[in-house]
Amino acid sequence: MIEISKNSASSGIHQKEISDNQEIPLNYLDSIITGLRNAGLIVNYSGKSSGYNLTKSAGKISVYDVYRAFEPELTLVNCSCPGNECKKINICPTKDYWFELNNIIKTQMMSTTLFDLITNNN
Repeated sequence: MIEISKNSASSGIHQKEISDNQEIPLNYLDSIITGLRNAGLIVNYSGKSSGYNLTKSAGKISVYDVYRAFEPELTLVNCSCPGNECKKINICPTKDYWFELNNIIKTQMMSTTLFDLITNNN
């Protein structure tokens, strides 16, 4: 997503360029691209042989949006997963700790955008 963000103003970036720049095998990158496209985060700029572009600005795509392209929800422990609550959830001494930590991480991911990552590392 960073590679695509950096090239979004142009005609996009080709999958081979992403693969080379990030040292990701093309066959593995295929599944990443598919997940990002299915989540509506990227699109082919102008047809099959064109490059990829973001569907919205880098400042409007959070780290959590990218995470959700591949995972249904952030859950650090199984008991915090909706529909999978432990039978001992009402008496668990660590439940609040795990739920709070999960919320802190999720909040941080939701408040950090691709633009933030790009500008903070230059």
